[in-house]
Amino acid sequence: MTDAVCRSCAKPLAGRAGRTGRSSVYCSAACRQKAYRERQAAPVDTVRGLIEEVGRQVEALVPQPPSVFYSGVTDLASSVGRLRRIARVARDTAKDSVTRADVTKGPDSPVPADESTTADRDAPHPTAPRTSPDQGPRTRASGPRASGPRDSGTGDSVTRDSVARSAVTQPSVTRASVTQPSVTRASVTQDSGPHAALGESDFAALVEPYRRELRVHCYRMAGSYDDAEDLVQETFLRAWRARDGFAGRAAVRTWLYRIATNTCLDFQRRTARRPQRYEPLPGMNHGSAEPPARITWLQPYPDEDLPSADDQPDALAVSRETMELVFLAAIQHLPPRQRAVLVLRDVLGLSAAETGEALEMTVASVNSALQRARPTLRDRLPRRRTDWTAEADAREREVLGRYMAAAESLDLAAFTDLLSEDIRLTMPPNPYWFVGRAALTEFLGISLDPASPLFLGHWRHLPARANGQLAAGGYVRRPGTTVFRAQVLDVLRIEGDRIVEITSFEPHLFPAFGLPLRLPADR
Repeated sequence: MTDAVCRSCAKPLAGRAGRTGRSSVYCSAACRQKAYRERQAAPVDTVRGLIEEVGRQVEALVPQPPSVFYSGVTDLASSVGRLRRIARVARDTAKDSVTRADVTKGPDSPVPADESTTADRDAPHPTAPRTSPDQGPRTRASGPRASGPRDSGTGDSVTRDSVARSAVTQPSVTRASVTQPSVTRASVTQDSGPHAALGESDFAALVEPYRRELRVHCYRMAGSYDDAEDLVQETFLRAWRARDGFAGRAAVRTWLYRIATNTCLDFQRRTARRPQRYEPLPGMNHGSAEPPARITWLQPYPDEDLPSADDQPDALAVSRETMELVFLAAIQHLPPRQRAVLVLRDVLGLSAAETGEALEMTVASVNSALQRARPTLRDRLPRRRTDWTAEADAREREVLGRYMAAAESLDLAAFTDLLSEDIRLTMPPNPYWFVGRAALTEFLGISLDPASPLFLGHWRHLPARANGQLAAGGYVRRPGTTVFRAQVLDVLRIEGDRIVEITSFEPHLFPAFGLPLRLPADR
C-alpha cells in the first residue's frame, strides 16, 4: 500500500482517513479548484479528445486505496456521461440538419408528399420577428408542450397529460426543427465564425459543458423543469443553426446565454402565461385568508441538478438563493422582459451594457426595467431571507423527519403541531389550496382517518431536496393493494420549528430527484 499524495501538488495527504470523493485526493480546496481549471483547459473539447481522455482515465484506475479508486471511477463516470450527452446533442443537430435540408429542397427535387406538406405548413411567416446578432432564429421551442394546446396560465387549461412528461424524454423533431431560419445581421456582415467548420459531434462537445447551468437559467425564466429541458435543447439547435454567424467576439458561454434568454422570451410570448388567483371550490373550506397566487406551470428543480462548486465555484450561493420556490413564484409575476433583465443583472451579474446587448435594449431601458422589477419582487418575497443560502440545519431536518413520521403513522395531532398558524398549501397545477392551520387539518383529517370513506391509504416517505429546500417524496398504498406508489412531492418551507408553506407537486418528476416510482410494502 503506497502513501497517498495530492493529485495536484503531489504533497502527502495527511489526515484523509475516512474521506471519500475528491476531498480524499486533494490536499486543499485550492488544489481541487486548480485541478478543475486544468481539466477545463485540457484539450478534450473535441469528441476525439474526450474519447482519449476516457481511455486515460480507464488506464489510471487502481483498486487501492479504495478512496482513490472511488474518485477515479467517479471521474470516469462523469466523462462517460458527458460523452453520452454530447452524442445526444450531435444526434439532434444532425437530425435537424437533415430535416432542414429536406424542407429547403427546390421544386424540382423529389420530395415525398408528406414531407412537402410539412414544409409548406411550417414555412416561416413573412411577418416573423427579426433575430439578433449571434442568435439563432426565434422559432417555436421544441418538445411536446410547445406544440400542444396553448397554456394561458388560467389554471384548468393545464391538464396532467400536458405536464406529465418524463424529464429524460428527448424532444422530438417539431416545428422548430423544420422552420427555416431568417438571415441574421451577423451572418451577412462578417465572414464565417470560428465554429462554422465544426461537425455535429465537435459542436456538441463545445456546447454540452454548459447544459446544466443553461438549464438552471431557463428554469428561472420559465419556472418549469420540463420546459427548461426543452428550452435548452432548442437553445443548442438555434446555436447550431447560427454557428456561421458567431464571430467569436464574445465567449461561447455568453453567446449561449444570449440565445437561451431569447429562446425563453419567445416561449413566454407564445404561451402568454400570467399568474392568477386561486378560486374557492364548492364545499371545501380553504380558510379565511386571501387566496394565494396560482401558478399552474410551476415545478420543482432537483438540487442534484444544480451547478456544483466545481462547475461554478463563485455562483453556488447565489444560485441557491435564487432557486427557492418562493423566489421562482415571485418572478413569474414580472413581465417577460423585466424578468429577463432581473435574471441577467441580479442573478448572473451581467452589466447593464451586456444585458442590453443580449436583449437588444439600450442601457437606459435596461436600468428602467430593473428599477421596475425590483420593487415588484420585494413585495412578493417573505421577510426571511438571511438563511436562504445556508444548508438546512439539524432542526429543519428534524422537522422533516417528524413530518414524514406523522404522515406514516396517520397521526393528525403530531402533524398539526408542525404547522404554523398561517400555513399555506398549494398543489400546482391542481386547483386545491388551503391557508391556515384549521383549514388544512380539516382537509388532512379526512384523508388520514382509516374510518373515513375518503381515506386515501397508508403512507411512506423518502427525503429529498428541491430548489435548495427540504422535500419529501410521498408514496401511498391504497386499501386493498400491496405496493406503495408515488403520489406527491412535498417541498417544505420551514421557519424555526414550524412549516410555513407546503407546495405539493405531481409525481412524474420523481425520477429526476432519484426517487423510485414504487416502494415494496415491506420497506
